[in-house]
Amino acid sequence: MGVPDQGASKRVSLRVTPGVEIPDSDLEFRFVRASGPGGQNVNKVASAVQLRFDLAGSRALEERVKTRLRTLAGQRLNEDGSVLIIARRHRTQDQNRRDALERLADLIERALIEPKARHATRPTRAAKERRLQSKHKHQRVKRLRARFPIED
Repeated sequence: MGVPDQGASKRVSLRVTPGVEIPDSDLEFRFVRASGPGGQNVNKVASAVQLRFDLAGSRALEERVKTRLRTLAGQRLNEDGSVLIIARRHRTQDQNRRDALERLADLIERALIEPKARHATRPTRAAKERRLQSKHKHQRVKRLRARFPIED
């Protein structure tokens, strides 16, 4: 009986939202030995999952979303433009695979949210008056703390 190839896996496309689906050709799974939970199995079974998402080559996402995803990915972004997620929280490959996919989907979901443009506003007259009242009150407190009170 042959040993299954640990680099190969079932092909699964990732549905992030109803309108966004990452094709399985953009995802690559590798299974490696993990530290952490697993007992004696940890030395024998490759249960940790490395999920690589080819961000640079993916056509599933718009360029603006890719730019936001690059920022959100941080250190998980490789030089070759792919996002690497390592999942080793669980004892089994299947649970770690699901965990990695969920984490990638969460990251992409956050990148899909377009930040709102900030519109400059001016403070209201009441806000200016409250600020000045607060400053005046603080000034009075400081004066009362003085060793020799200053007369107005």
